[in-house]
Amino acid sequence: MIDADLLDHVAASTGLTPGEAQRVVEDVIAWYREPVGDYVRRRHAELQVHGVRNQQAFERIAGELGERVVAPPHLSQRQLRRIVYG
Repeated sequence: MIDADLLDHVAASTGLTPGEAQRVVEDVIAWYREPVGDYVRRRHAELQVHGVRNQQAFERIAGELGERVVAPPHLSQRQLRRIVYG
C-alpha cells in the first residue's frame, strides 16, 4: 500500500492524474526494491558492455550502492566479485 499523501503530493507537483502518479511511484519503489545482488550483477553486465574493466566497474558499483536511497552496507570489491562470479 502506497502512502496516499505521497500520491497526492506527486500528482499535485507534477500535474499527473492520481492513477499516473500511482504508477510512477510504484515504478520508483520497484526500482529501489531490486535486491543488492541483482543490482550488482545487472550493473556489472551493463558496464562490461561498455568496455569498463572489472577494477573500475567494481569501484563504480560500490559508489553507486552508497548513493541509493536506502543504501546497503558497504561491500568490498571482493564481495562484489563474489556476487558476480560466485
